[in-house]
Amino acid sequence: MKGLYFQQNSTNEEITFVFQERENLPVTEDNFVKLQVKACALSQINTKLLAEMKMEKDFFPVGREIAGIVLDVGSKVSFFQPDDEVVGILPLDSEDPGLCEVVRVHEHYLVPKPEKVTWTEAAGTVGDGVRAYTALHYLSHLSPGKSVLIMDGASAFGIIAIQLAHHRGAKVISTACSLEDKQCLERLRPAIARVIDVSNGKAHVAESCLEETGGLGVDIVLDAGVRLYSKDDGPTVKLPLLPHKHDIITLLGVGGHWVTREENLQLDPPDSHCLFLKGATVSFLNDEVWNLSNVQQGKYLCILKDVMEKLSTGVFRPQLDEPIPLYEAKVSMAIVQKNEGRKKQVVQF
Repeated sequence: MKGLYFQQNSTNEEITFVFQERENLPVTEDNFVKLQVKACALSQINTKLLAEMKMEKDFFPVGREIAGIVLDVGSKVSFFQPDDEVVGILPLDSEDPGLCEVVRVHEHYLVPKPEKVTWTEAAGTVGDGVRAYTALHYLSHLSPGKSVLIMDGASAFGIIAIQLAHHRGAKVISTACSLEDKQCLERLRPAIARVIDVSNGKAHVAESCLEETGGLGVDIVLDAGVRLYSKDDGPTVKLPLLPHKHDIITLLGVGGHWVTREENLQLDPPDSHCLFLKGATVSFLNDEVWNLSNVQQGKYLCILKDVMEKLSTGVFRPQLDEPIPLYEAKVSMAIVQKNEGRKKQVVQF
């Protein structure tokens, strides 16, 4: 039985993905479930976070967003039994790679998979669903009638965030990084209030949002990263289509919420003063926040269940690429790690 792992070189820059043979798993004990994996989604690995958490290993397991069938349960498992169909996200410290035929996982990281949801849909939605739910429900308290700017809305995560915002009755504005992305966003139903095409460098995000909201500014901004410097006074930016932090502060309305994925956000005193005058807040969207806080386990399970319910009722309609076999996972993970894909990649067993 093979599993996929990654190995990081001494410079902490280059990652190599390798398959390794694994021994047969021992009999499941206590609260753990033995699971036959049917699908596993591919997501970027945050090597910096692993280093900060002192979780580095010679070989680190790859693949965490999984769906599968319960093979065996431990003596203290109370939620599941053999043959149950489940979905979940392996914890950050899991010893088993999701990209393997059989894994062990604590029952508190799993929820039932709805019958009419496919394996690939379940695995491909659970991670982005949790991110969107965390950003819009817990960090920004989205409610009907609010205006929301979702940057890079045609990404796998952006699509799910847009669908959740629409479901909660929000007015959605989004940016598109290419003509294809613009066309994708314009086809969404319900329709987005405004699609801002930033691919040609001519559209100004702040001006477009203020125009769309009658000068009031948007209530919630969910970014996909920001530029901390202008083109002339900072280092070369790999993604020049990202908005400048001043643009986001400008387009925020009174009492607005800025949810950022920029972990190294730097706010100067004038920036902070402007946010103070608006009564606005800044929150950081950490993908692993639920993993790093055991006291929140009950809320986390509620989120997982709600994500699956919204998937089964058609609220969530993920952007999935064609399923790939396990032997292609090395190449696909290398693409995902470089953030070069648009649709969600899912390995089907």
